[in-house]
Amino acid sequence: MLKREITKWDLVLLMINTIVGAGIFGLPSKIFSLSGVYSLPALFLCALIVFILVLNFAEVGSRFDKTGGPYLYIYSAFGRIPAFIIGWLMLLTRIAAYAALINLFVTYLSYFDPVFAGPLHRNILMVAITLLLTSVNYIGVKSSTVFNNYFAIAKVLPLLIFVVAGMFYINPDFFDFSQSPPPPPDFSSTVLILIFAFTGFEAVLVNTGEIKDPRKNIPFSLVVSMIFVTVFYAMIQFVSIGTLPGLAASERPITDAAQLFMGSSGGLLITVGALVSIGGAMNAMMLMGSRIPFALSQENQFPKCFSQLHPKFQTPVYSILFFAGVTLIVSLTGSFIYAVSIAVINKVLVFFMVSAAMIKLRRKDKNNTSFFKLPYGFVFAVLGIAASVWLLSGSKIKELFDVLIAITTGIILYAAYGFMNRKQNT
Repeated sequence: MLKREITKWDLVLLMINTIVGAGIFGLPSKIFSLSGVYSLPALFLCALIVFILVLNFAEVGSRFDKTGGPYLYIYSAFGRIPAFIIGWLMLLTRIAAYAALINLFVTYLSYFDPVFAGPLHRNILMVAITLLLTSVNYIGVKSSTVFNNYFAIAKVLPLLIFVVAGMFYINPDFFDFSQSPPPPPDFSSTVLILIFAFTGFEAVLVNTGEIKDPRKNIPFSLVVSMIFVTVFYAMIQFVSIGTLPGLAASERPITDAAQLFMGSSGGLLITVGALVSIGGAMNAMMLMGSRIPFALSQENQFPKCFSQLHPKFQTPVYSILFFAGVTLIVSLTGSFIYAVSIAVINKVLVFFMVSAAMIKLRRKDKNNTSFFKLPYGFVFAVLGIAASVWLLSGSKIKELFDVLIAITTGIILYAAYGFMNRKQNT
């Protein structure tokens, strides 16, 4: 059995570490270029939409105490095939996210020393980082959690310094709400971009089997982390708008703003913060992604070896090594770009299915009262489904086609594994 060593506050920090990724360092200029000063109300509207999804996850997640997260929720509500497809897509997304992050990490390091831009040093560094994170996760969830806690605090600290220092340099003239609001398509695009800056919480729930008292701690951690992230993002956007005149055109908005009011040391602080943020997100990806093969294996949808635990550390050793090996190959070859392009749709499909699962599980298990029951839950579930459909409607045809290819590949693998299993048992 996996060790339950992730406490309530460990879980809050893990969610913050996962949600606040590298994207925040470019986000302020992207949304400002679309909606200007109205990017602030767009941010709060986005937070409201995500909060609906978070509450749905809080109820559904509090029903379970096994590892698997959304995969397990959908398995319980809709059966094996839909669950496998979601588990497969989640695995692809985690692999792609880790590969993208480690390549970005090395790119940031090349600002300090151009030697890391060369293919040899770049590849050596990626191998070394992956081996380090694999080792941390191999020797126990506690070591990975402690590692994550330090990363979470270290990534928030530079951004908090940026916010506090920037408050003294705010120019009120930059907040001109008398100008016309952005066109509806631009405002909608702003909200869509922000939606995915708020996500990642859903993947953390994969580790439910290692969370202490998940029925209480999952709802608490989801709500607390989302409130923190909303306030934190709003403060970063406020300071960015109020201190950087050319915000819309900036490629590194937080770094450029920090250099304006803190000098070169401010730019250095934010660059280091970006490295810490990326490093923390990679560790979180390793912790969460390595549990997906484990969860699939426990339901006999992946080879049994992936659910075997280390006799001393009680970690899914083969699942960790598999995830590390595949992500390293994908990272070194650059083949993650395809999977990154479908990651957004994969997330929305998870939101849609979990919101639908909330309705199904309520009807299926009416007498169960041992979980967090959301008031007006059916209304929130329908709103979650509607929000997911709206998000999917903004997808491009090519991305939807790529997702269809990924799903088809997963179904072929599912059928092939089922056939081999039946053949071995006859």
